[in-house]
Amino acid sequence: MFDIGATELLVIVIVAVIVIGPKDLPLALRTAGRWIGKIRRVSGHFRTGIETMIREAEMEEMEKKWREQNAKIMAEHPAEAAEPADPAAAPAAVPPASAAESRAEPQAPPAETDEQPKLPLGKPGAE
Repeated sequence: MFDIGATELLVIVIVAVIVIGPKDLPLALRTAGRWIGKIRRVSGHFRTGIETMIREAEMEEMEKKWREQNAKIMAEHPAEAAEPADPAAAPAAVPPASAAESRAEPQAPPAETDEQPKLPLGKPGAE
């Protein structure tokens, strides 16, 4: 990113030791590390926000293109989109049952929950 070579880094370290002093150098490096961490977090948050805005703009653009294409297709094929006026001419919504399904025994309707038979209370066999 900054393209700092080994010799340049060595010069920076020597100047820091001379200016700050070897006693306060660890504290200065910790403080610099905290500031760099804060800057990275803020820049990452900012970058994420920008990327989100770009994605939303791209999605809006794609939705606009899809709506235009859909309108174009609907305009080109208006007869296929309209439902038939005669219900008898409409295709069946449910396909006919297969031969195996038609031979199956009909199932009993489900029992109503309000009308369940009442069992006598007490010991079995005693009435």
